[in-house]
Amino acid sequence: MKTKKIPMRTCVVTREKQEKKNLLRVVRTPEGEVIVDLTGKSNGRGAYITKDLSVVEKAKKTKVLEKHLEIMIPDSIYAELENIINND
Repeated sequence: MKTKKIPMRTCVVTREKQEKKNLLRVVRTPEGEVIVDLTGKSNGRGAYITKDLSVVEKAKKTKVLEKHLEIMIPDSIYAELENIINND
């Protein structure tokens, strides 16, 4: 039997390659809206971030998500990311 390929993605903050299920995807939609994509299938430019509170804090401080998505990231997105991590 063939082994199933595990999708790997790179965290924009830590630059580590990890399994897609260990990361959260933040998307800038074609309409210019920023959302947290829990399905991993939303249209738009995406950036992956590790499911870790310290990584979210570092992303907020260094504005690395803003650089990758080329748009201002509202504080509500960071709060939503922290909420998702705390509930996992």
